[in-house]
Amino acid sequence: QVQLVESGGGLMQVGGSLRLSCAASGRAFSSAAMGWFRQAPGKEREFVAGISWVAGVTQYANSVKGRSAISRDSARNTVYLQMSSLKPEDTAVYFCAADTTRPFVTAHQEDYDYWGQGTQVTVSS
Repeated sequence: QVQLVESGGGLMQVGGSLRLSCAASGRAFSSAAMGWFRQAPGKEREFVAGISWVAGVTQYANSVKGRSAISRDSARNTVYLQMSSLKPEDTAVYFCAADTTRPFVTAHQEDYDYWGQGTQVTVSS
């Protein structure tokens, strides 16, 4: 089993930045990938960013590319999402997810085996 706990959400300002953390526990991630997804009110959950755990290869959604960075700390089993130039449309619940099968990033949420509870990010002026 894998447990994922997100933190770092809250009320953010337009143009500001955020740093979300996702702490994983329960098993090693020697051949896994981690992803961040988000779900805005009334919308479907969408892929934001992902990183392969061993190689550190990253992938981003077009909506956040160029202003986001996903990283991982293997020693702490933690993945981070940094995002700058925040916009009101970044408002959503952000979820961390773990794919324990594929050593590469996939943007398809059905490929992820474990999910965190989510952390609310609200961007307001």
